[in-house]
Amino acid sequence: MQREEKQQEAILQAILNRVNDLKTAIQALITKLETEYETINWPTFLDNYAILSGHLTGLSKILQAEIAPQLRSLVVLPLQLGCKRDEQLAQMTEGRVPACTHDLVPDLLRTKPEPQAEQRLQQFNHKASTLNYDTAQKQVAQFTKVVSHVWEIISKERENWEGESMRASGIQPTHNMADTHALVTAVGTGKGLRLGMPAIVPGVGGPGMGPRVPTPQMGPSSQTMPKAPSTIKTNIKAANQIHPYQR
Repeated sequence: MQREEKQQEAILQAILNRVNDLKTAIQALITKLETEYETINWPTFLDNYAILSGHLTGLSKILQAEIAPQLRSLVVLPLQLGCKRDEQLAQMTEGRVPACTHDLVPDLLRTKPEPQAEQRLQQFNHKASTLNYDTAQKQVAQFTKVVSHVWEIISKERENWEGESMRASGIQPTHNMADTHALVTAVGTGKGLRLGMPAIVPGVGGPGMGPRVPTPQMGPSSQTMPKAPSTIKTNIKAANQIHPYQR
């Protein structure tokens, strides 16, 4: 019994610590939204939300551990009901529950939704079950169209924001996506290229030496150009001439 009680106290303490961390993170996020709503940006909000997600994940791991299922066999019941203020209860709940009254206990120990919430849930379920299939498909298609349109707007704004961030930080973009796509399309499919353009060979020499001259295209039926006479004179001596240094 002592071992089980110590194990139970350790589990409850771990759960309590995780819940306190989660409560602190929620309070910090609410305070940030109330005081910094004009300057807070989306990445900062996501960072704070990731902290909440981390605490919830840790709490789920504690509850899913092998030593935790014994909590399912425990039942929480109020030992005493009354309208008088309980200082210990108020301190444990940070002033939210000053007394364990007859009106408060049913809400704290409720295992089903409230009657109003349960009634609305039944109405929604009945409406979903009686909805026509074609009408549901039209609503889904319309909702998908709206979501796609919002996604395009967000993606465009994200590209603009990234470009402004790069310019603000002094990093100049080294590429243009439109030019890159045009170049890839031209190389792959030949789009934008004109046929029959003569090959241009740059002229030899510096500026002012004359315009560039197009090179003639040699077709299969073109005639061979005659060779120009060589202006270099050659003097061939006999191979049997006596070498002057020969003994």
